[in-house]
Amino acid sequence: QVQLVESGGGLVQPGESLRLSCTASGSIFSSAPMGWYRQTPGKQRELVASIVGFGVTNYADSVKGRFTISRVYAKSTVYLQMNSLKPEDTAVYYCNAKPQIGSAINYWGQGTQVTVSS
Repeated sequence: QVQLVESGGGLVQPGESLRLSCTASGSIFSSAPMGWYRQTPGKQRELVASIVGFGVTNYADSVKGRFTISRVYAKSTVYLQMNSLKPEDTAVYYCNAKPQIGSAINYWGQGTQVTVSS
């Protein structure tokens, strides 16, 4: 059993920053592929950023240069630093983990709301 616990969402104004955290526990390696997805009402969940192995990262085009994903292996924790936030970044953000690269198994956190509004 794997649990993902997220924190760090909230309400901010355009141009401000937020940092999301996700800590994994249970039967999962601290180096497991992890990522952040987001979803708005009526739309499919989309990948925001992912990190595998020793820091290989991937970002959605819409967040490149503004968001940074990182991890602390010793804490089994992944972070998403979000800078220069825009109203279109408003969504529920979900932490994701896989047992290994390419696995069809997905573990999800409960989601955390990020709202960017003036």
